[in-house]
Amino acid sequence: MKVNQFLDATYLKTASQANISEAENEQKVIDLVKESIVFDYKLIMIRANYVKMVKGMLSKVNSPVLIGTVIDFHEGASSIKNKIEEAKKAIELNVDELDFVVNYNAFKAGNISLIKEEVLECTKLCLANNKVVKFIIEVAALSNEEIIVISQLIKEVVLNNFDDQAAQKVFVKSSTGFFKTSDNKPNGATFETIKLISENAKPLQIKAAGGVRDYGTALKMISLGVDRIGTSSAKEICLKQENNKNDY
Repeated sequence: MKVNQFLDATYLKTASQANISEAENEQKVIDLVKESIVFDYKLIMIRANYVKMVKGMLSKVNSPVLIGTVIDFHEGASSIKNKIEEAKKAIELNVDELDFVVNYNAFKAGNISLIKEEVLECTKLCLANNKVVKFIIEVAALSNEEIIVISQLIKEVVLNNFDDQAAQKVFVKSSTGFFKTSDNKPNGATFETIKLISENAKPLQIKAAGGVRDYGTALKMISLGVDRIGTSSAKEICLKQENNKNDY
């Protein structure tokens, strides 16, 4: 198993969030692209304003690394119309994968019909343009029961409205990594939440994001049914493999 091919190497901070200059923030993206080429990650996940630059860098060396970006990040509270408009702009940039933040607050408030429509319309747009779509449910904001329900809901919308092959292009993703928790609780993927998603969203794909920072955790996530791991520690995961130098 090549763990590097499970990794979505991620840098999603804006310059202001990182408390650095725009030039310094761009350099972080450039460094991540160079790293992605060396370690042959599955994908690099970045903000849309960097896609053109990154695509040029990857094309120059004929790298197979895919490019993904986020939609309605990180709170997910925009209207479906706004999400679709933002997604269309990303598709025009020719990204490979789009990670949408589900309106989890609307879901928690009981607006199930909105979530169903959101999943339907965003999936329809992405599949029509041959793009992979991921739905971030923000597990740290949900109870275990809510994780089960929303995972099943996304699965049912996809399987009831698209062919079986669509399941291979639709992910349920755990987290943005930006959610603020109290009492130092995890704000990203945990073994418990990933197990719940895997049990209730399959045959859709699963992406664990937030909190996966080492090789052992990555392997455990994969054993729980994860198909992709979003992490800002991709290099560390590859470098710290337990005497498996040929595993990347």
